[in-house]
Amino acid sequence: MYKLPEDFIFGGATAAYQAEGATKEGGKGLVAWDEFLEKQGRFSPDPASDFYHQYPEDIRLCEKFGVNGIRISIAWTRIFPDGTGEVNQEGVDFYHNLFAECQKRNITAFVTLHHFDTPKTLFDKGDFLNRENLDAFVDYAEFCFKEFHEVHYWSTFNEIYPVATNQYLLGTFPPSVKSDFSMIIQCLHNMMVAHARTVNLFKDNNYPGEIGVVHSLETKYPATDSPEDQHAAFLDDALSVRFLLDATYLGYYSDKTMQALEEIAEANGATYEFLEEDFEIMKKASHRNDYLGINHYQCHFVKAYDGETQIHHNGTGDKGTSVYKVKGIGERIYKEGLKRTDWDWLIYPEGMYDILMRIKEDYPHYNKIYITENGMGYKDEFEDGVIMDEARIDYLKVYLEAIGKAIEDGVNVKGYFLWSLMDLFSWTNGYNKRYGLFYVDFETQKRYPKASAYWYKRLSETKTIS
Repeated sequence: MYKLPEDFIFGGATAAYQAEGATKEGGKGLVAWDEFLEKQGRFSPDPASDFYHQYPEDIRLCEKFGVNGIRISIAWTRIFPDGTGEVNQEGVDFYHNLFAECQKRNITAFVTLHHFDTPKTLFDKGDFLNRENLDAFVDYAEFCFKEFHEVHYWSTFNEIYPVATNQYLLGTFPPSVKSDFSMIIQCLHNMMVAHARTVNLFKDNNYPGEIGVVHSLETKYPATDSPEDQHAAFLDDALSVRFLLDATYLGYYSDKTMQALEEIAEANGATYEFLEEDFEIMKKASHRNDYLGINHYQCHFVKAYDGETQIHHNGTGDKGTSVYKVKGIGERIYKEGLKRTDWDWLIYPEGMYDILMRIKEDYPHYNKIYITENGMGYKDEFEDGVIMDEARIDYLKVYLEAIGKAIEDGVNVKGYFLWSLMDLFSWTNGYNKRYGLFYVDFETQKRYPKASAYWYKRLSETKTIS
């Protein structure tokens, strides 16, 4: 049994494109996803959870069920429909109203500036591979810092590694490029430079509040004790975890990181350019992050692999269909005896504990950590307004216990945001993969608390994981 701190944030997480709907309302500009999803014809981002209209009800439910923090992202194109230029006042007003509702209900808003939704005009010019778009992002961030005085907690980006790999390795995100490691590495670096520039802007101008970044950090373990498997796990970790943490907290890439990067690049014929001025910017920002947000859903066991890249993304919940073999890195395997979700995500809370302890040991000036996403995608059964999601409760218990153990062992974790507050739209799964504390009938937009919502309410009241 673990007792969480009295000031701990018990949050729920959302993202603009996945929750708001209303993609053509309120003067909002286009993002690449609009055209991408329309061409696919599989599912639509409208109405999603209709948070654009339903947010007062969702914030009311937060208050009622002890959810004292909410993670929100601002849709860049609600503010600047074309990414730059003229401001859309209707979008600005929407977020002021949303933040006012949070304040009214004593819910602390944690606001992300970019959650997979670059304006289409900028995306079509290369997204973050185009360094001019870094300038546009910093300008957008500066506007938000000046405008939204209600916000205390800012994060620059959500999940830089999945941005790069879903766009340029798996091809599940627009522009659907596959296995281009030049693009992957350059995107990772450029986004970290944009993060550092934004942090320096925030601190140099003494804006009130705190700023950080949200990384998706999934612990990597060798499938066996063999040197080959250990090296494969090292390579996978170096690109997906160490690269990002080095950039965030060192301001440069360590010799180990660069050794792995060069090996991966050589195997895949990749090139990249890191400018000296980038490292000056990153170094300046490296001790200015107020907090780190960690999104953690699973970990991976990795074995050596010598073939060409083969990836199959399980987007339907057909358990056992995932394939992840990457040239020059390794193969992620199913570990016998470990549970996994219908989407093949391993349930292994030790991975949460291990990543928290690693940050404490390797980057001791990390300051503090929020778990900004963790949760279980599930095919919830709806029976007359009752949703008994015991499997989700079991999942949350073991991961929160891992957090409690890490806190006891000296890691400064200040809050937990369950993904997701309500059921919402999933980028590659549409609407059949549900994560929410609150079940959403997507036809009527009515909310129904699940069993997990009542469990979470008790947790927030007692601060005790049991």
